[in-house]
Amino acid sequence: MAMKLPRLLFGICLFSTAVIGAVSRPNFLFIYTDDQRWDAMSCVQKEQGERARFPWFQTPNMDRLAAEGVRFRNAFVVNSLCAPSRASFLTGCYGHRNGIVNNHTPFPENNVTHATLLRAAGYATGYVGKWHMGSQSGKRPGFDYSASFTGQGKYFNCPVEINGVSKPTEGWVDDVSTDFAIDFIRAHKDKPFSLVVGYKATHGPFTPPERAKDRFAGAVARPVPNLASPAIYKTELDSKHPGVANNPDKIRDYFRCISAADDNLGRLLGALDELELADNTVVIYASDNGYYLGEHGLGDKRSAYEESLRIPMLLRYPKLARKGRVIDQMVLNVDLAPTVLDLAGVAVPKEMHGRSWKPLLEGKAEDWRRAFFYCYFLERAYHTPMVTAVRTDSAKLIKYDGHDEWTELFDLKADPYELKNLVRDAAHKELLAQMQSEYDRQAKLIAFQVPSFAHQPGVETPPKKGKKKGKK
Repeated sequence: MAMKLPRLLFGICLFSTAVIGAVSRPNFLFIYTDDQRWDAMSCVQKEQGERARFPWFQTPNMDRLAAEGVRFRNAFVVNSLCAPSRASFLTGCYGHRNGIVNNHTPFPENNVTHATLLRAAGYATGYVGKWHMGSQSGKRPGFDYSASFTGQGKYFNCPVEINGVSKPTEGWVDDVSTDFAIDFIRAHKDKPFSLVVGYKATHGPFTPPERAKDRFAGAVARPVPNLASPAIYKTELDSKHPGVANNPDKIRDYFRCISAADDNLGRLLGALDELELADNTVVIYASDNGYYLGEHGLGDKRSAYEESLRIPMLLRYPKLARKGRVIDQMVLNVDLAPTVLDLAGVAVPKEMHGRSWKPLLEGKAEDWRRAFFYCYFLERAYHTPMVTAVRTDSAKLIKYDGHDEWTELFDLKADPYELKNLVRDAAHKELLAQMQSEYDRQAKLIAFQVPSFAHQPGVETPPKKGKKKGKK
């Protein structure tokens, strides 16, 4: 017995260490909206002062999250389109690597994601709400549990698939998603969990719930200089489809939907408080892409101007992130997966393009990125050409496939509204050379290529089934 006792004690110590490790691992709650601009938070509007376009807008719960955690002032997506951005959040990779470069491709079941790796490390993983990888149905890949709807769903009484089995629901869809999310948190409060909540707001047709339908009545967006500066690729056809840009009612409904999503963020934060989980839960709030509200004569997103690229990004983790801090370094949607894994103590795969934010949260920003590569792949059904770009902390170079004459160069410090294209300005030849060099470096860094599964620029749309080539 005397010989066995040390082994027994050693076994007990190992067990105890494992239990303590499991208990101390943080939970993760990632909430993201659809098409929410980076400045569609009242804390940003207040910060902008006289330059604010929407000074009347109120998001008390986003403001609370920013006050209790960190706000990233310069957060971006690497492709401003719903499904590709969502796939980048999951995989930490650009679309040419993870297989998602458009809105109609199902998410590959064999992709490595933060969910698959956390699940393997003992986390309970859940996905609730909007998935939007084409019309992909069924239990969401890599998650233990999902309560999600197919495609765009609908704002009211949207059928929801519980682990792939459809059931009817009643009410505003993001309220329903929040109910499912809170149920998941309650069910897993005693073990480490990672939950993703995807809201439909604020995707068109911008239909808010009854409680929010009269908010911001009479409010009007202030003008900004680039409303009168049309996109270089904008055609006459585009001008016939102004979308939300020239419709004050639609703009108010856009913000009403975000405001209602803010209500639900408050419910989620309240649930963490009630269950005494707030101190040990990493809460991250973001959007899948930005959105034009008339800037450069545009609605929607896709192209590489600031209103499309930039997103809100908030993080609260009381054990590491100092309250009320604002971080200016550039962060990307591909950073989310590495960050979550790093904070969970799980190895980050070298294949991921993103970087963990842990050094930034610890105040170690010496070796942080100063530039990133952007790519939007051609979708033949839309009017935006294929776009690639490099953005640094002070400038941007934008290229349009097959249209060298459209190339744009902006000095973002002197020209934040991107009004003056410097590409043919002799006084800025050095800047152009520097940005071209950075463009090449960033493309090489991610091994950029136009993948075979993307619509190829310059290739005609295939003839419809049953029609011979050349017939109209």
